[in-house]
Amino acid sequence: MMESVDLDVLKSSARWIEEGRRVLLVTVVKTWGSSPRPEGAMLAVREDGLVVGSVSGGCIEDDLIARVHASGIAADARPEALKYGVTAEEAHRFGLPCGGTIQLVLEPLTRDSGVAALCAEVEAGRLVTRTMTLATGRASLSPARPADGLGFDGERLVTIHGPRYRMLVIGAGQLSRYLCQIAVGLDYQVTVCDPREEYTDAWDVPGTRVVHTMPDDTVLDMQLDARSAVIALTHDPKLDDLALMEALKTPAFYVGALGSRRNNAARRERLREFDLNEAELARLHGPAGIYIGSRTPPEIAISILAEITAAKNHVSLPTILQVEGAKAAREIAANSGATCGL
Repeated sequence: MMESVDLDVLKSSARWIEEGRRVLLVTVVKTWGSSPRPEGAMLAVREDGLVVGSVSGGCIEDDLIARVHASGIAADARPEALKYGVTAEEAHRFGLPCGGTIQLVLEPLTRDSGVAALCAEVEAGRLVTRTMTLATGRASLSPARPADGLGFDGERLVTIHGPRYRMLVIGAGQLSRYLCQIAVGLDYQVTVCDPREEYTDAWDVPGTRVVHTMPDDTVLDMQLDARSAVIALTHDPKLDDLALMEALKTPAFYVGALGSRRNNAARRERLREFDLNEAELARLHGPAGIYIGSRTPPEIAISILAEITAAKNHVSLPTILQVEGAKAAREIAANSGATCGL
């Protein structure tokens, strides 16, 4: 699935094409071993060597720019596949990790490449498949399914493009302010929900949207999908629980709530009374965050966003990194130490 940084690549490409510039779109289609960027990562190189995006740590980009400076981007050029790092010497030369190999597709873009139409579809919130045939350079767009992924068979490149990830933050307090600032930096489309005017009147975090509706109504109105995260931060069960009871029924990839272990246990009991089943309750991240000893609001925000990032990237965190598991382990260790000292 395309990341928002790669959407920036497509937008820049569409703008350059509209300006009459020639553009080479580079896509990572396969990696072996370690690689600085994942499959699907994109880079656009303009005819004058200007670039946006990345496919490696920098050395491959330099080589691609040199290729464009040396040979230009022919109007009738066809897409081609290219590998870097096939030998250990080449991997070292291009800054790839030991054993790393990366395969790219280099696609000269034209007005018929459909990049502008693709950007419009993504901006409209639609999930789109782009299929490009290397022999002709022709590309087509079609609806995609959430489970679809990048594919390359040597003849066709299939890429999946979707809207920005969304984050719904319940509560407009101090912690929410720090969390939203970082989330905006991570390019989430952030909505802050808090019906309490005494909190929202002073809200001024750029790049966020504030709504004053009740949290359960907000969850329903947003129609959360698998590219959505929800975090409840008010410490008020009347607000947090309303959001959670609806969010846990959605495909949102992350649903979490701030609070102590005791409050988290009480919260789960309350949610059971709202007829949430065990599978739905098991999706709740609480206490939210990973254990890094955070105490200040900025540190807690980092902890929570680290856990959200892990969930987004399908990384299963060991219990010892989760707040509840880590604190329980520390208590056991402390008690064991006290016993041994007697």
